[in-house]
Amino acid sequence: MGKIIYGIYGASGFGREVMPLLRDMVSSDSVDYELLFIDDSIGNKSEINGYKIISFEHFLTMPAQKRYVNIAIANSNIREELTHRCLKNSIELIDIRATNAIVLDSVSMDSGSILCPFVTLTSNIKIGRSFHANIYSYVAHDCTIGDYVTFAPAVRCNGNVTVGDHAYIGTGAIIKQGRADRPLVIGRGAVIGAGAVVTKSVPDGMTVFGNPAIELTKENLKRRR
Repeated sequence: MGKIIYGIYGASGFGREVMPLLRDMVSSDSVDYELLFIDDSIGNKSEINGYKIISFEHFLTMPAQKRYVNIAIANSNIREELTHRCLKNSIELIDIRATNAIVLDSVSMDSGSILCPFVTLTSNIKIGRSFHANIYSYVAHDCTIGDYVTFAPAVRCNGNVTVGDHAYIGTGAIIKQGRADRPLVIGRGAVIGAGAVVTKSVPDGMTVFGNPAIELTKENLKRRR
């Protein structure tokens, strides 16, 4: 039957940060397993940090009792594409959670999430597929997070916020608390710039920056300088 194989899809910076978290998760298992990177643009590299780098096609041909993958790629569209590729080939998506990440009551998450060190999810939160929460980020009570959402380091998402699919929240951004009857909404595919302070809803696909956050346009950039 072979061993259990765990693959981190993506051998770039974030993937290399995530691998030790996966290693900590499986190191106590008594079964035979292997950890490796999957990367379809590996070039001449055959390993990094002591782990093999292989193509997805190679991964599919390896003798294995079971295969698991987590997709540690920041681009949410690529993440979605690779998710469908894995599921089509009956590869199960695994969640990765740092040992010091905190998850409190009534938190539901779809598969493929990554919770990096010092991440906190408080209570009554619903999170979609393949959520990335980088170091020191938090999501407060009564939030709804869509599919393929990315939180860069130290994002502060306060209560009663809805974040649409494929949104990207930049490093150190602060999202003001909404209301139970009127959540603050970050639209699908919206981009929140690093350090932005979001005080009102952001439409689908809009990029905002600054404090308070405003749309990223040439005119607004000139006003803020």
